[in-house]
Amino acid sequence: MNGARRVAYVNARLVDPASGLDAMGGLLTEDDRIADFGPGLFGIGLLPDGPPADAPADAEVVDCRGHILAPGLVDMRARIGEPGEEHKETIASASLAAAAGGVTALACRPDTNPPIDSEPGLEFIARKARHVKRVKIFPYGCVTRGAAGKDITEMGLLAEAGAVAFTDGNRAVADSLVMYRALSYATTHGLLVVQHPEEPRLADGGVMNAGEIATRLGLPGIPRQAEVMMIERDLRLVELTGARYHVAHVSTADSVDVIRAAKARGLSVTCDTAPPYFALTEVDVGDYRTFAKLHPPLRGEMDRRAIVAGLADGTIDVIASDHDPQDQDVKRLPFAQAEPGVVGLETLLVLSLELYHKGHLDLLDLLARLTCRPADLLGLPLGRLEVGGPADLLLFDPDAPGRIDVNAFVSKSKNSPFDGRPVMGRVLRTVVDGRTVFPFGAG
Repeated sequence: MNGARRVAYVNARLVDPASGLDAMGGLLTEDDRIADFGPGLFGIGLLPDGPPADAPADAEVVDCRGHILAPGLVDMRARIGEPGEEHKETIASASLAAAAGGVTALACRPDTNPPIDSEPGLEFIARKARHVKRVKIFPYGCVTRGAAGKDITEMGLLAEAGAVAFTDGNRAVADSLVMYRALSYATTHGLLVVQHPEEPRLADGGVMNAGEIATRLGLPGIPRQAEVMMIERDLRLVELTGARYHVAHVSTADSVDVIRAAKARGLSVTCDTAPPYFALTEVDVGDYRTFAKLHPPLRGEMDRRAIVAGLADGTIDVIASDHDPQDQDVKRLPFAQAEPGVVGLETLLVLSLELYHKGHLDLLDLLARLTCRPADLLGLPLGRLEVGGPADLLLFDPDAPGRIDVNAFVSKSKNSPFDGRPVMGRVLRTVVDGRTVFPFGAG
């Protein structure tokens, strides 16, 4: 390719979950595409002894020094404050946070202000993401107008305008007839509907998991059953319509069991979870720690173990960040009044690597839940290493010791319950369309 910008990644441990590749080798990018990769490509020989003899003479050489070169992470669930709450997060600041966390593409929730329930809203997100030009951002469309749960949107038109799937964000579609109509419409157009699994009347007024700890703290609880009840209702509608249905941020053992059984019956159901639900429990609420207030709430230890087991046996398809930035004004309040949510883009990889280091998942299985599986669910040609595919790459050291420091976050908001947590893993380089977007200022 005449005049192409070429970058040769040498001495890399290539890991591609989509193909099962895990071998030492090299990778060549030309402009925004992967031109070649494979075991043994460019030979072996660490710099600064000089580039391998067969590296292209006109290529910039990046010595990976034996670290893992994998597809960039695809985060299928993140909230961005823009439009409407730019003081919490903007598309620009979320893009920086994503790049720092090794995320090269993310799908943003539509429950903004105003909600993304029309073509102009989708175009606004696309235009802003093009302007920022850092990571790839794909918008969800609302299932119902205004995410109000009453009238379904023109999902077919919204899909043509760029919506990758449909959800009302952290609001459940509670009306069974509305959900039936939405699933029927989605089936006709081959669209994916993503549900926040919570029966709202049963959860009304609750602020943490119902149980002994909530009682001791004097806080109103959200019963675990509120989650599985909504899933069981929706699965009946999936049987009726044949729709593609995805459950967001699964947090209880009962939900994992029900989804596992539904998959065994052949229903087109998938689900995700987020790091807090396999790394924390309701005990971490401690003495009214509002940074540990989530929606759905942190559950008990047996639920946490069930989430890990669901990831290990494949019942849970995806790990998403569930990034939900909140500023100090709405977090530093009494627990009952504080807003739920945690930031997650910058900690997605390092917290997920705990599953690998503790032996629950091998590296290929773990990375599949962060790359090719979310990409496939959303119909995106991302999350894999392939010749001619987009050069969206993540270089990381899975064994580098560290400690989470919220003061080092580039997200506008710092609401993380993981501050100070020891971790193993470090993002070394994030590449989007052949451009190095992290470390900042490189490439």
